[in-house]
Amino acid sequence: MSASVRPVQLFRNLNAKIAAIPMILTALVIFVGCSFWTIFYSFTNSKLLPKLKFVGIDQYERLWASNRWLISIENLAIYGFCTLVFSLLIGFLLAALLDQKIRFENTFRSILLYPFALSFIVTGLVWQWVLNPQFGIQKIVRDLGFESFTFDPLYNPDIVIYGVLIAGLWQGTGLIMCLMLAGIRGIDQEIWKAARIDGIKTWKTYVFIVIPMMRPIFITSLVIIASQIVRVYDLVVAQTGGGPGIASEVPAKYVYDFLFLNQNLGQGFAASTMMLVTVAIVIVPWAYLEFGRRKHG
Repeated sequence: MSASVRPVQLFRNLNAKIAAIPMILTALVIFVGCSFWTIFYSFTNSKLLPKLKFVGIDQYERLWASNRWLISIENLAIYGFCTLVFSLLIGFLLAALLDQKIRFENTFRSILLYPFALSFIVTGLVWQWVLNPQFGIQKIVRDLGFESFTFDPLYNPDIVIYGVLIAGLWQGTGLIMCLMLAGIRGIDQEIWKAARIDGIKTWKTYVFIVIPMMRPIFITSLVIIASQIVRVYDLVVAQTGGGPGIASEVPAKYVYDFLFLNQNLGQGFAASTMMLVTVAIVIVPWAYLEFGRRKHG
């Protein structure tokens, strides 16, 4: 009987499976194929054009001996950690506030979500002006009488990555807020009524009841934020150009510079391979825990 059932299951939703073929081929050829191609040529001494002159792990040794690469990894770690924490925290707090049925909710929601519609280049340029000490926040505060006030993160190598972080949070937090608000509004109203009847404080309801029930929303938000973190490039280019010096370098800019400006494909491929490995280290354990747990029920 099982043999007769298998053909039926094979042809079930046949139209959907046929429609998915272009996407599957695209994923296999472009993403998987190009990833293996990049890894393969990262072990060569390719310069302007790819060439089969293998040098072993020399490109990786040169990569990890580069101070510029180490600074870019440190910046990405700081930017990534702070973005994850503050995006989720601020996004949830804003969603909780909007959930209180305040007046002009639609207006506030549109204002908070609007920055997400802007490109990273526009966002970077806007915050470059806002943080410019000659006509930005520093000048405005000093004109108010606080002559000793100093706020120039984009010109201070020690804190320049936090200036980039401010712009990134300004643009991306609105989307996280909307996701969180949708998750909160999707919770059964009977749960809220039961919490109020039991005398549970509002903040405890959010922390101990609402947040655990919003686990899928948090996972979706984490994936969106993580994708923005890994590919952060244009925001840095628009705001600082990697400066002062190399203080705000990030891995994506390092890869771009070596692939297209320095004409060193081997080094650029090695750096992009390390970025791929970093993503895999994060994604693979999470995917195993998430889907493996469901499979074994």
